[in-house]
Amino acid sequence: MRSEIVFDESLKSSCSLDGFAVSLVLPGGTACRAPKGFARKQLAACDYDVMTRLPWLLKPLLAGLTVTLLQLAMAVGLLAPEESLSERYSALVQHDSYWFMNIIDRGYQTIVPPIDHKVMEVSNVAFFPAYPAIAGLFRYGFKIDSSTALLITAQLAASGFWCYFFLFCKRWNVSPALQICGALLIAAHPAAFFLVAGYSESLFLMALLGFIYWSTMEGRSAKIWAALHGIVMSATRIAGIVCAAFPLVCSVFQTGWRGLLEPRRWLREHWRAISITIVAACGAIGFFVYSQLRWGQWDIYMLTQAAGWGIVPDHLAVFKPGSYRWLVPALNNPTEASQISMTLGALLLVGVALCELLPAIRRRAGLPMRAGIYFCAAAIYYISVSGVACVDMESMLRYEFCVHALIVLAFLNFLRQFRTPPVLVRAFGITAVALLSAAGLCVQGWYVWNFTRGNWVA
Repeated sequence: MRSEIVFDESLKSSCSLDGFAVSLVLPGGTACRAPKGFARKQLAACDYDVMTRLPWLLKPLLAGLTVTLLQLAMAVGLLAPEESLSERYSALVQHDSYWFMNIIDRGYQTIVPPIDHKVMEVSNVAFFPAYPAIAGLFRYGFKIDSSTALLITAQLAASGFWCYFFLFCKRWNVSPALQICGALLIAAHPAAFFLVAGYSESLFLMALLGFIYWSTMEGRSAKIWAALHGIVMSATRIAGIVCAAFPLVCSVFQTGWRGLLEPRRWLREHWRAISITIVAACGAIGFFVYSQLRWGQWDIYMLTQAAGWGIVPDHLAVFKPGSYRWLVPALNNPTEASQISMTLGALLLVGVALCELLPAIRRRAGLPMRAGIYFCAAAIYYISVSGVACVDMESMLRYEFCVHALIVLAFLNFLRQFRTPPVLVRAFGITAVALLSAAGLCVQGWYVWNFTRGNWVA
């Protein structure tokens, strides 16, 4: 009695989970399908094999470029001051952007100890180096001005962030409707316009998502890409140092906590994750070593933040009830908006924790990946709150956006495991997302209008 192995035809064009199916054709025409677990084991290797094919990357890349161009069209075309196109575009360079431009043009300069107020001509070591360094390559490589180099860097990174977002959706087989809802929820955040402004948010998020994406794939090349993204990530924001532990968190959730009771064995089994974490943190470590060699103070960044901005970390701020504000913020008061965003960020983290823990709805599949993403979101939230608690949560609206984007991404992984809900439930969900997105875009539009005219937002 002979059986035949039949491969689903969709495997020729896609290596998604549903596209890889195996059947045993038995006598009489009946078919016995192999368990989907077999396909899951082959996913990472199959995904990696087609990595270099254009169709594999084309749709996510085009989707990422489209969202970025839409963000630019809203900011530059609709809301920037009524000037020439170049002036409208340059209006996305404001506030912190001038500090980045100063670093590009003059390099890091400071006295020791740093000056006790904000004077970039005296002490400008208040920002991590990756964003101005990459913008500097565009500045001197293409002979353009520093402001344009900053914007090009940020907007290319924004395209990369959105591309990785859609690559994750492709890997997880997220439905198109869920992809659109997730992208809307991120793009409609009041601070989402910072992705295309002269700030480091887009570079940090692109590097972080790239680090997560490549570190969860098999193969030497994938690990090299993960390390490169990790170095950029930790050299862009101080929170990147903690986010570098993403592979370790995933490993712990994959093998269980009991493995930690045998440290030597655990270290032998997870040396790859440990190596990627250490290499990924080298971006920040290199910055600290440079600071020590040049000024004799490895923590000159922290000293400059404390002297010029009054940043004195309060590591217990997230545990203090007084840190949370519940009043609806006034549109003309960005500090109140940052304060309420801190509260909403905490509610989001608590909400996803409940979803993951409630027996009725929790899902084990993909939990290590989601746990790692939640860890990064919680780390960014904690570090941000600890840093700005002493200045009434100023800029927390912008920092919370990174947390928001990660939670939405992880929640898509969670939701895609449920069966397609009834029509009424889907209609309710789509309506809720549409209303939230409309409200968020209205608030974002107000902030873009103010930001492009030089007013402080976050």
